[in-house]
Amino acid sequence: MRNEALIGYLLHQRPYQEKRALYYLFSQQHGVIHGVGKKGAPLFMPLQLFATGKRDLKTFSQINITSQIIAQASIEQVNTEQVNTEQVGAEPSDNVPTILAAVPYGNISGQNQYAALYLNEILWRLLPTEDPMPTLWQHYQISLQRLKQPLNANELRLCLRQFEQYLFTELGFTPTLTHDNVEDAIESGFTYRFLPDVGFMPTLQSDPTVRNDEVSEHLGSVTGQTIFSGDDLIEMVALGINEKTLNNWSKLHRHLMDHLLDYQPLQSRLLWQQQQRYQ
Repeated sequence: MRNEALIGYLLHQRPYQEKRALYYLFSQQHGVIHGVGKKGAPLFMPLQLFATGKRDLKTFSQINITSQIIAQASIEQVNTEQVNTEQVGAEPSDNVPTILAAVPYGNISGQNQYAALYLNEILWRLLPTEDPMPTLWQHYQISLQRLKQPLNANELRLCLRQFEQYLFTELGFTPTLTHDNVEDAIESGFTYRFLPDVGFMPTLQSDPTVRNDEVSEHLGSVTGQTIFSGDDLIEMVALGINEKTLNNWSKLHRHLMDHLLDYQPLQSRLLWQQQQRYQ
């Protein structure tokens, strides 16, 4: 590319020489792009810049905060991904540009800032370079808009779990919750062990006198494995990600995320945990 105009968000940066930085940019046009540019680009703000270079490491110039972002997305895509059209300002017609509000995101603070840092870290660590992902890019913007607002603990967790679901889908890593590892239907009264590369494996038939959630919690604590009751999985499929199913989705997503990261720690997660301890 030569002086190609890009729109995107800064995910991560590292010092590079005295006045420049190595940037990981999540661009609308090409997905994650690595480049070198002048220090000082902000997080969580829509940026417009020019990129030049044929190799993996580009040169970024004229980096500015943009007042408006135009994302090409059809209403069919938006409906498929269950994006709220009011959030992105889409008009009810097919194959038209979606124009996001020209309002700056401002500072994302408190717990929401740790959540935004977490989104950035999982993106720059998991996404391949120069692989366009316009739908995920759009959901990232929507998540940042939500994180601008005051959110209670459950609302914050819901925001993260929903974004993680879009990320897993984009990476082709969405587990099947309706069938076990041998394609038998998930059944009430059974307990299942989850293995990321295998799926849900039935472990035993629950004692009818004991609640399924108590069985799965006991097995998980004893074996250190990710255990779900059949009732939990059936409920997760029926209700999706909401407050009632949030704990089980969080447990599943944590296991998936750790597997994708090869069980290497997330710095944003460690910072969040440290902040919780000192509150």
